[in-house]
Amino acid sequence: MNSSPAGTISPGRFSGKVVVVTGAAQGIGHAVASRVAAEGADTVLVDRAELVLQAAAELAGQGSAAVGVIADLEQYDGANSAIEEALTLRGRIDVLINNVGGTIWAKPFEHYEPEQISKEIQRSLFPTLWTCRAVLPHMISRQNGVIVNVASVATRGINRVPYAAAKGGVKAITAALALEAAPHGIRVVATAPGGTEAPPRQVARGPQPADATEKAWYQQIVDQTIDSSLMKRYGTLEEQAGPIAFLASDEASYITGSVLAVAGGDLG
Repeated sequence: MNSSPAGTISPGRFSGKVVVVTGAAQGIGHAVASRVAAEGADTVLVDRAELVLQAAAELAGQGSAAVGVIADLEQYDGANSAIEEALTLRGRIDVLINNVGGTIWAKPFEHYEPEQISKEIQRSLFPTLWTCRAVLPHMISRQNGVIVNVASVATRGINRVPYAAAKGGVKAITAALALEAAPHGIRVVATAPGGTEAPPRQVARGPQPADATEKAWYQQIVDQTIDSSLMKRYGTLEEQAGPIAFLASDEASYITGSVLAVAGGDLG
């Protein structure tokens, strides 16, 4: 594990807690699942890629109580089945971390086809909306729980307007649901990551740039992301996982309805 402050493990911080992490097969989701598992969580990793089973097995092999669940969270039935399976396996859910999402295409808005816009919204808004709806009755019945959503500072960014709209929706879900959930002892918070360095994805989000024009459009995103960061760099997976784990923990017990930008000073 990274020895920087962002990668410092807090042993036992999640001991006795059941934490569900969506989008946990790769990227930030996998980093978060690894982090909370190392801090004692009984972790349920959810993803539509079968790779999630391998990720969970690796954590279990390291001594963590981790299981994998395959589900398509873009549909309510998939989200509800994932929550129900987690409850069957573990009996309760203390923390839900919603990480599913990600830009599929990168181009000026006038070049998006209508069906591409729909797919971007389906990918990056509905998994959070559906899983929040699925887990809420359980958390209300227990009068306790934490939901951490992963939004994005790309709500103020170029060449991905549909993704920005979806992640703006995640921020709105966080703010509005926090109001409704607080009387039930439930906290709802979010982070808004900026550009994040990660290993090549084993399961791609979408097609690679096909020509010089598409490559230039993507490079514009990279350039704007770095320029908007006061620190002039991308973050690391550990730098994203650390704030998410903090917000999910009891250390953040007086924080709800907030969206924490984790983007080197870019507030989105």
